[in-house]
Amino acid sequence: MTSKPTPRASGQPPSPLRLWRGAALFEGAPDTAFEALAAASLPFRFTAGQILFQRGDTGDGVFVLASGRIKLALLSAQGRELVLRHAEGGDILGELAFLDGSQRSAMAVAVTQGDGVFLTRQAFDRIAPDLRDTLISAALSYLCRRLRETTDQLESIALYDLPGRLARFFLLTLQQLHGEDLPPDPRLRLALTQGELASILGASRPKVNRALTELELAGGIRRDGTALICNPLRLIALSQASGE
Repeated sequence: MTSKPTPRASGQPPSPLRLWRGAALFEGAPDTAFEALAAASLPFRFTAGQILFQRGDTGDGVFVLASGRIKLALLSAQGRELVLRHAEGGDILGELAFLDGSQRSAMAVAVTQGDGVFLTRQAFDRIAPDLRDTLISAALSYLCRRLRETTDQLESIALYDLPGRLARFFLLTLQQLHGEDLPPDPRLRLALTQGELASILGASRPKVNRALTELELAGGIRRDGTALICNPLRLIALSQASGE
């Protein structure tokens, strides 16, 4: 059963204006638009295991996370789970159904407790028309970027072996953190278990563990406690070689 996010009962609530300015959905919009979004948003919190929405639910709002982690996934009729992605602080949830008024396309389940802000479709529609048009234009640019990222992800799954998929996953994650110009030895600390990583890559946990070892032996990564020290040039070479 879907459990609606609850308002924060205590503690310092996240700043809606800060969260909207840092969110990618309306990147590039003017400050007046972000101020309107902040004024229309509600703070919320969630607990581990809470279902924020399920596939097929009405897309009545969009979430921006301040803290915590939420898993977006699909369930087959046989109960098999396919993890699409994990959302963390600064990420957006439910933007597609929010923008086009359709049903939710996946299930969102909280992995940890956290909080953020929630904007209903009705509150968004009450924003001044000129500001709303600016926000929608920014959202279209965001959706185009997401489509390209999805194409890259599908290409990785369809055309590359598991070490190559893993190398490409690390590269995409690093580019999201640092942009296209990566530092020579970026440190990557994934908030994912090997089981969760296996679900994203469409493989088993033992195979992901072997692929990590292969990347390490090939010089693409080295382990430093819970972090990975990455060699972007080697990861690029390994990802390209696996697709040949």
